[in-house]
Amino acid sequence: MIIGIDDTDSKDGMCTTYLAAVLIEKLKEYGTIREYPLLIRLNPNIKYKTRGNAALALPLDLIEAGAAWEIKRLVVETVENMAVFSDENTNPGVVFIERTSKELQNDLALFSMRAVQDVLEIREARELLARYNLSHKGFKNGRGLIGALAAAGFALCGLPDFTYELIAYREKVRWGTTREIDQESVWTASSTPDTWDTVDYENKRIVFAPHSPDPILFGIRGKSESAVRSAFSLIRSEPVERYVVYRTNQNTDMHLVRARISDVKDDRSYIIGGMVGKNPETIEGGHVFFELNDGSAALGCAAFEPTKGFRSIIRQLCTGDEVEVYGSVKDRTMNLEKINIKTLNSEVPRNPLCCGKRMKSIGRDQGYRCVKCGAIKKEQEIEMLPRNILPGFYEVPPCARRHLSKPLIRFRMTGEESSCVH
Repeated sequence: MIIGIDDTDSKDGMCTTYLAAVLIEKLKEYGTIREYPLLIRLNPNIKYKTRGNAALALPLDLIEAGAAWEIKRLVVETVENMAVFSDENTNPGVVFIERTSKELQNDLALFSMRAVQDVLEIREARELLARYNLSHKGFKNGRGLIGALAAAGFALCGLPDFTYELIAYREKVRWGTTREIDQESVWTASSTPDTWDTVDYENKRIVFAPHSPDPILFGIRGKSESAVRSAFSLIRSEPVERYVVYRTNQNTDMHLVRARISDVKDDRSYIIGGMVGKNPETIEGGHVFFELNDGSAALGCAAFEPTKGFRSIIRQLCTGDEVEVYGSVKDRTMNLEKINIKTLNSEVPRNPLCCGKRMKSIGRDQGYRCVKCGAIKKEQEIEMLPRNILPGFYEVPPCARRHLSKPLIRFRMTGEESSCVH
């Protein structure tokens, strides 16, 4: 049996991963988790999300086949007892997959990927559940059925790329209080091989612990279970009530789709190549914008203030630079997560110099005249610009990184673009 769960959390406290962690403990008498529970991050642009838009899947090997009914009752009862139904954006969904077929796998593989990359409607989940007669339970408007079915789909069909996260949970009496974590131990643990985003070195910040009043104490991300467990062993903190190692699609760039600007839709995430059409501009608040043009259309790109030092790279772009941008689009503007600078334009056409000043244009295609001596030149001069950046990949710092965004350290681990990663 595969159990999918989504949308049981709230902005003021509850967390779906914690509900899953509690369920894992309760389900031990009925079976064992096959490999790992799955933590699936869905489309990060969905307006109905609470925080990280996470759904969970528990692939369970049953001790007795006849226990299915009792398991369903236990899962639904746990959701009813723990979900924050008073939050208007909390609309839980639970899905159970007990049998499979090639057709179901094909449909679920497509549906699950769309839940990460596209915007789905509740009716699409209900139609798929009805088509294959999958046992499920939707609460309130049932929007959580989308994520529950998508997470269960990944548990059935597999993840094309994955990482691991060890999430440690707080004792309930401490929820809503300041987290007690020894900072020195965190900085020590951050150097554990094959882990990342425990701290933000550039901005001198610890980033693996949330600030919201939810049950999570901290989360350690890494390449393997052994890596995250090794880092976990170094952390000194308040008592940990429980912890779970999840397999997850975090830090995989699974949300990104390669596209042309003319095909871009709001609330989706893309990889788009093109030329810098207008030089970057910094507006009030420290946000930096530039225009990208790919020959079919133009798109605004933004490095917002929370991306900190990343903005200094964006400010150095010039018209004519060839780049590839990674990020999510809203209101026809891409919120940048990474940029791959392909080539830098060092040649800038300028009016010719004469008598110590730039000549003035006589008119379209008529050349240029010196205002002092009257000399005329037909063509502009090419001025070579000094550039203080290099081609290659640049990323936002860990303090601004989205759950799904693939950090450059993973590029280095796999050898991707190894000579171009900064």
